[in-house]
Amino acid sequence: MDGEKIETADESLILATLRGDDDAFAHLVARYKRRVFSLSARFARDGDELEDICQEVFIKAYENLEGFRNDAPFENWLTRITVRTCYDTLRRNRRARNHTPLHDLTFEVRDYSVESRQEAWHAHELLTWALAKLRPDERLIITLLELEEKTVREVSALTSWSEGNVKVRAHRARKELKRILEESHER
Repeated sequence: MDGEKIETADESLILATLRGDDDAFAHLVARYKRRVFSLSARFARDGDELEDICQEVFIKAYENLEGFRNDAPFENWLTRITVRTCYDTLRRNRRARNHTPLHDLTFEVRDYSVESRQEAWHAHELLTWALAKLRPDERLIITLLELEEKTVREVSALTSWSEGNVKVRAHRARKELKRILEESHER
């Protein structure tokens, strides 16, 4: 389906849901579940937390569907809910800085030797550890800009921060991530 057909289909499903057709909302969930899970996986500490985040996202979407103004695609609106829910989760978990897996983070290793795979795994573990040390807003900005490869404008739209604020936060977050990694290297 192209973008216009998806938007039309989404609009029909939203209207049906608002009229009380829960099956219509189930179709929306099925359509966007992979995207919500993929984005949320960058922030969840484990599979249970990932399930909780995604369930919370779809509950919020269902409960606030009347507020969807249709001035942008439904996917954008749902992505904003996902980002805000993940950010809320990061803030709630701030005190519990446990190991946070980055299941979707991939490293391209052209040399398939055992040593190269071990180095890639070590880099993955180090990055995971360092990201867990960041404040929630720092981790959010690094994840969206660097791992999700969103533009400053997209991050601004998702977070409701100005583009200038996104740039400043990104600069500070990168600086903090660098400091954490340098300190770990000195140990």
